[in-house]
Amino acid sequence: MNILVTGATGFVGSVVARQLLARGDTVSVLARRGSDRSNLAGLEVRVVEGDLRNRTSLGAALRGVEGLFHVAADYRLWARDPRELYQSNVEGTRQLMEAALAAGVRRIVYTSSVATLGLTGTDTPADEDTPSSLEDMIGHYKRSKYLAEDVVHQLVAERGLPAVIVNPSTPIGPFDIKPTPTGRMIRDAVAQRIPAYVDTGLNVAHVEEVARGHLLAFDAGTVGRRYILGGEDMSLKAILGAIAEICGFPAPRIQLPRPLIYPVAVVSEAWAWLTHGAEPQVTVDGLRMSRKRMFFSSARAVNELGYRLRPGSEAIAAAVDWFKQRA
Repeated sequence: MNILVTGATGFVGSVVARQLLARGDTVSVLARRGSDRSNLAGLEVRVVEGDLRNRTSLGAALRGVEGLFHVAADYRLWARDPRELYQSNVEGTRQLMEAALAAGVRRIVYTSSVATLGLTGTDTPADEDTPSSLEDMIGHYKRSKYLAEDVVHQLVAERGLPAVIVNPSTPIGPFDIKPTPTGRMIRDAVAQRIPAYVDTGLNVAHVEEVARGHLLAFDAGTVGRRYILGGEDMSLKAILGAIAEICGFPAPRIQLPRPLIYPVAVVSEAWAWLTHGAEPQVTVDGLRMSRKRMFFSSARAVNELGYRLRPGSEAIAAAVDWFKQRA
C-alpha cells in the first residue's frame, strides 16, 4: 500500500516508517526544506518536501496515497512564540486532513497524545473516557493538541474522515533525535545532571510498541475512536533509579518541593526568551503538569487492537543505550 507519513524525520514517525517498510508498504515522507533527515538514513522512502501550513504542498504529497499516518507535531512545553504550536498542531492538522479528504485517502491514523485526556488525580490510571476540557489543558502544547484532536473528531463526524486516533503516553527509546522533553531528561540523567526529583509519575512506553500500535490502529481500529498507546506507570523516582542502575551510579535521593523550583523555571524561561535560546530544561508548565501523576490504561488498545505492553525497564534501557551511543 502507498503510505504517507508525516513526522518521519522525527522520533515516533521514523519508527512508524521503519515498521511500515518492514511489512512491505511503499512509504513517502513529508519533510520541510532544510530539515534534519538523519533519521531517514538508509531507508527506502520517497521524500516529499512540504509543510503542514502549505496546502499546495500537501496536495502534491498526497497524490496517489492510500493511507496516511499524521505523526508530526510541534512538541515543546515552552515556545518563545506560542502561536507556532497552534499553526503546526491545529491548523496544520486541519489542512492535512482536508487535503486527505480531497485526495480520497482511504485510511488515516492521527497521532494525538494523552495530553488531551483527563487525569484522575490519584494513582488510578486514566483512560480514553476520562473527562477533560480545554480549560483543563495546562500550557500551549496541551491546548494545541486538544484543539487538533477536536478538529479530527469534527471532520470524522461531519465529513466522514476515515481517521483512527491514537494517544501515545510517554514514548522513549531510539531515534529521539531532537530530543523530546522526556528524551532530554533521560539524556541529562545519563550524564548525571539530574541530582534530585519531584513527586510525579509518567506512563513509560517503548517507542517500538507505540509505533506498532499505530499500525494496529491502521489495520483494525474503529474510525473516530481513541486508543491509548502506553506502557508502564512509573514514578519519576523509579525512572531515575532505573537509569542510575543501568549506568552504574547512585540514584538521586533528594525530593524537591515544587515551590523551590518555580523561581528557577521562571528565570530559565525568561533567559530563553531574551536570548532566543532553546527550550528550558525546567518550565513552569512542566512543573504545573507534574502536580498530578500521569498514569494511563492501554486496556482498550490491548483488547481491541492486540496492542502489547512492554515493561518500562526495557524502554528505559533502549533509550539509555541510544543516548549513550550518541554522547
